Amino acid sequence: MSTAALLLIVINLGLVWLLLAAPLGRRTIRLSRHLDAAPQRVWNALNPLGKNADWRASVVSTRAVAENRAVHVHSNLDRTGQPIEVVYQVEVDGNGSGYMAQVVEDTALDPIFWRNYREHCTLRPVAEGTDVLIERSDRYRGFAFLIFRYFSLRREMNALSAWLNDGRVKTGGIFEHPLTQFSLAVFSTILLWPFFGLNLTGLMLSSMLTVVIALHELGHMVAFRAFGHKRVRMVFIPLLGGIAIGGRPYNSRFEIAVCAIMGAGVSGFFVPLITGVTHAAENGWLTAELMRPSLVFLLILGAFNLLNLLPMQRFDGGQAIRQIFRTPTLQVVGSFLISGAILFTGWEIGLPREALMTALAVFALLSFMVKSGAKPRHAMMPMSDPERLMAGLGLYAAVLIHAYAIIRACSKLFA
Repeated sequence: MSTAALLLIVINLGLVWLLLAAPLGRRTIRLSRHLDAAPQRVWNALNPLGKNADWRASVVSTRAVAENRAVHVHSNLDRTGQPIEVVYQVEVDGNGSGYMAQVVEDTALDPIFWRNYREHCTLRPVAEGTDVLIERSDRYRGFAFLIFRYFSLRREMNALSAWLNDGRVKTGGIFEHPLTQFSLAVFSTILLWPFFGLNLTGLMLSSMLTVVIALHELGHMVAFRAFGHKRVRMVFIPLLGGIAIGGRPYNSRFEIAVCAIMGAGVSGFFVPLITGVTHAAENGWLTAELMRPSLVFLLILGAFNLLNLLPMQRFDGGQAIRQIFRTPTLQVVGSFLISGAILFTGWEIGLPREALMTALAVFALLSFMVKSGAKPRHAMMPMSDPERLMAGLGLYAAVLIHAYAIIRACSKLFA
């Protein structure tokens, strides 16, 4: 059981590095498609300067601001709740068969985000329509954003084909459908099953882990809603877990910290409830058959959330610490406090000293996994001292309550 859990953690950390931090350099996404429409009509839709460039559901309007520049007003909102405006600079090929476009201004993101982005589009008239080749190049760290952009381009071309055929804009997609997400959750449970043993107990454990993941992401979604995000959603990623996505960029450092903490924070409310169930079963107030499953669920709940509170760049704990503590020195102190609490938890439940020292070394190495996210156009609202105190207390309360969950579950399960 412990070997399987360690293997699962190692695999997940490796996948996180590949998806979010692996240096890929410059990569180009290419997609060719035949469209049943005249070249001029396709040109007017694809070219950012075209008169039908606002055919996309995500684009509210377009307007030219210079001979080779156009502003696209998007339905997506910036951190203040205003529509995002993106300025494109376009260079048309000499023979008019294509263009090269780049983003030169964005009201939501810093220009450095678009520094390496280029889009090339080539149109070729054929007997029954137009052949289109789109190439989008950028520099990437991790495969996640590269994969996201590839499927976004596929969806865009499918939507364009539908719009050219009947004039209707196709919105949404099968991936966001609740049935798809439920299927991904089931698939994730099946993928996790072998790590816990291909038997009924193993299936129960993998199902519990899936439920714990859903509760954790629900906590993030609750925080997004509390900060006024009009649209929030959860995406399951088989084997890795899930992601909660808000409806706009963060507006303040306090918002980042709270949204990060609330994944474990909401789950923390279940710790006393489950502890109460185990206590009632232990004393005969409830059937004794509830005792062991409740303790196992308490252990999985505590372990998953405590790992997410690790003070590393890509984890909730690291995100919160970077916002709460002003200076690098204080961030190091805050990180050691969390790492110390986690290592104490491991020592308390009887993990070998060698395993704890190895874990400490892994924590230290992973803390250098540099985050390369999208830098906002304008600095976020700073955090006041009362907000720092509130967020700090919330962070360490979440650490302690999940540490308690692990210690109590292990003390009863392995007594």
